[in-house]
Formats: sequence, C-alpha cells, structure tokens
Amino acid sequence: MKHLNKTIFIMALAIMAIFGGKTVFTDNNSEQHNSTSPAYVNLNSGRSDVSNLASLNYKPGTSAAILVNNNKSTLNPKDWKENKVIYSNLDRLNRTSQPNTAFLESRNVANDSLRARQYIRPTGWHQKFSKGVAIQNRGHLIAYSLSKGMAYTGQYNPNLQSGDQNNPKNLFTQTAFSNQEIQTIYESKVREALRQGKKVIYQAQAIFNGNDLMAKGVQLQAVSTDGSLNFNVFIFNVQPGFQLNYADGTSRVDRSMTVPTPAGAPHF
Repeated sequence: MKHLNKTIFIMALAIMAIFGGKTVFTDNNSEQHNSTSPAYVNLNSGRSDVSNLASLNYKPGTSAAILVNNNKSTLNPKDWKENKVIYSNLDRLNRTSQPNTAFLESRNVANDSLRARQYIRPTGWHQKFSKGVAIQNRGHLIAYSLSKGMAYTGQYNPNLQSGDQNNPKNLFTQTAFSNQEIQTIYESKVREALRQGKKVIYQAQAIFNGNDLMAKGVQLQAVSTDGSLNFNVFIFNVQPGFQLNYADGTSRVDRSMTVPTPAGAPHF
C-alpha cells in the first residue's frame, strides 16, 4: 500500500509540472481518457478562475479543452428573467476581456444563410493562411447561431432576423481550430437545448494573460433553467502547426505543435 501511495504521489507531481503547478485530474472515465478528452483542472482557491486559466500553458498533444469546476456551471438558473444579452464593455486595451452573458430561448436560434461578411479587426488580429486556409477567425463570444434578434444593446428585437455578426463587444481573435473544431461543439449543445424549448443562460469570456492582445483561450459555461444542460469548460486558443505569440497575435510555423481533434468535432 505504501508503495502504491508513493507511485500515485509521483504521478500527481508529474501532472502538476505539466500544467505549471496546477492540479489536473482526468474526467470521471479516467481509464478511457485520451488526448482528445477534456481534463479537469482543480483551480487554486484564493485565485479567480480567470487568473488561474490565464496562467495555464498548452502542452502539445493533449486535449485543448479543460473542464472547469468539475464541468459544472457557476451560473444560477434562477437568474433567467428576460430574453437578452449582456455585452460587457471593451477594456482599456480594447479587448473583450469581460464575460458576455446571454439569456436565451428558442427564438434566438439563427438561420445560418443570413450571415454577412465580418470586418471587425479585434485586438491581436494578424491573419495568416496555411495551404489557402485561414488560421484565425473573428471568434464570437455569443455565437451568431444563438443570437437571432439580439441588437447591439443586447435587447431582443423581433425585426432582426440574423444573429450577432459585427459587434466589437462580442468578437476576439480566435484560432480557426479553437473556434470551428471545439467551441462549436458546446455551442451545438446550447442550440439543441433551445430547439427543445428550453431556456438557457450561456456565458463566454475570452481569457487574456496580463496585457496580451490575443486571448489564451475562452471559458464557456451554460445552464438551462431545468438543469438538464450544464457545462463549464476552458478552450485553449491554439492552432495545429503554429506557435502563437499571445502578446501581439503573431504566429510562426511549428510542426511540433500537435493538437488532437476531439471526437465528434465538425469539419468546415
């Protein structure tokens, strides 16, 4: 038994070293855990989630999604009172560093065919292409597909048929992989709940480290008023084959940067 405890302790120290001293546990199905499965990070008490998440560094080859608070949202379903979005103001560096919170219902599911061209240049925007494919997206905090009828003020307007597209308070520089391969998985969960007639509180926050102009990642959490939908995740802002400079958003080719695609990820 002493030998077993010593082995477990050594393994724990190794995992902590990988994540910069943060204690990380695999999810409940630890025996089936692989590099595409989210890990659970036990955030240090006494520090905010934002401070803890901003200090994490992605390790190539591991899951780009981390479960926060044991995958349980900190949002309160009882706060749902009115169909609206609370858009936070940009900070002093013009970043979307504060959370945007949406109180959603089925009428907010947008028709994708009504999308318009995006033109906002969020902080850290330095577009680059790999084999003709963009590596950066203008990432929405509250997804276009979840914001039909929402004005820039956050109030619902039935005359608006499309979702949020070019609201500076809702866009950040996000890698194409983070946006299209991972974030969309969680947005789909919210969208499906809305289509089932559920009411959902959904919150997204781009996490910046210090004065960086490009976010380290994005924290997404949601809870439905009936409790059937409940998640809390952090998604690293990473792109396979590229090393990112989060201070300014520039990038360079790095073939050692491998990022596994999660099971069930859509492809665009």
